[in-house]
Amino acid sequence: MFSYQYVTAEQLAGFDKYKYSAVDTNPLSVYAMRHLWDKIVTIVPLWIAPNLLTFGGFLLILGNYLLLCFYDWNYIASGYGNQHIPNWVWISTALGTFLAYALDSIDGKHARRTQSSSPLGELFDHGLDSWTASIFPLSIFSIFGCGSRDSELSVKTMYAVTCIVLFTFMLSHWEKYNTGVLFLPWTYDISQVSMTVVYILTAAVGVDGFEKPFLFNFHMNHILISFVVGCSLFISIPQTMNNIFQGYKQKTLLKPSLYEGLLPLFSASLLCVLLGVWVAYSPCGILEKQPRLFLWMVGITFSNFTCRVIISQMTNTRCEVLHWMLFPLLLAVGAAVSGLLGSMEEMTFIIFTLCATAAHIHYGVCVGKQLSEHLNIYVFSLKKRYAD
Repeated sequence: MFSYQYVTAEQLAGFDKYKYSAVDTNPLSVYAMRHLWDKIVTIVPLWIAPNLLTFGGFLLILGNYLLLCFYDWNYIASGYGNQHIPNWVWISTALGTFLAYALDSIDGKHARRTQSSSPLGELFDHGLDSWTASIFPLSIFSIFGCGSRDSELSVKTMYAVTCIVLFTFMLSHWEKYNTGVLFLPWTYDISQVSMTVVYILTAAVGVDGFEKPFLFNFHMNHILISFVVGCSLFISIPQTMNNIFQGYKQKTLLKPSLYEGLLPLFSASLLCVLLGVWVAYSPCGILEKQPRLFLWMVGITFSNFTCRVIISQMTNTRCEVLHWMLFPLLLAVGAAVSGLLGSMEEMTFIIFTLCATAAHIHYGVCVGKQLSEHLNIYVFSLKKRYAD
């Protein structure tokens, strides 16, 4: 594969100085799940590289998603009169979600067991997390489907929820960009356990079980959306702002000005605006026409933006002001909503999505290769690349 040096010399020097700093205050993690992971990690063979655990978890989540794509590409399988997704798929998805959660929770512990902790491992972990953050909602939407009935979701609601989830994920790394400390979000453990329970419940009662109001005349989709939005608005965002405010009070913030501190949010905000314009003014109704592919494109672009923020915060270097992907997206959106593309809008969207996906994969592979060579380690092995 054609290789490109995405990581600058200044960032490589920053990786050499990097020290992991994280705080986990989530009661679910501290008092329950952490003890389970401490036991599970002891059964992992010492010859297995931590990044294999991380990648294995990602593949489980991706496998869940592709399986649901096969049975429900347009989010209509849960609709009335349609062939529903088999119950065994929900059982498989619940199992895959929990196993991926376990692998993602023990990879760092295993790295410390094998004395193989490295900046590459953290970047690999959080980079893949930025991708799976979009796959989680895209998978769970299949439970409800899209339509006009109370038990279904509109595609615009799906889009809004996906953006909220992704922006909330980025905020945790924007927080570290300013404070130097990763305050692990409470929503992560809560969401993983909740999704596992929802998938099990779906397997038990079937998607038809959500046709009737679930609690206080609210349908399950209303409860789920309220939960996601509530966690972001009342847990994640307040925690992030408080941690940054405390850093400001104690004069420990890493950035010298408000402008520098806000840089990681510029591209992400512009991305939201451009995508929102496309959704609102698309002549062919691109979101309604290609809901799964459009939401996939949203996740891919957000993930690439977030990965660059993660590298900047890990290396304590200045984040780029504008991501290059905004420019072809601006051209595509402008040509689409102006009517210039006409009947070619859908094809242009598909081409852009394929290119964005390929660009993101290329970025991940090249960054992994570049860092592994710089740090004299392999991505998926505990061996050194070169003898000391």
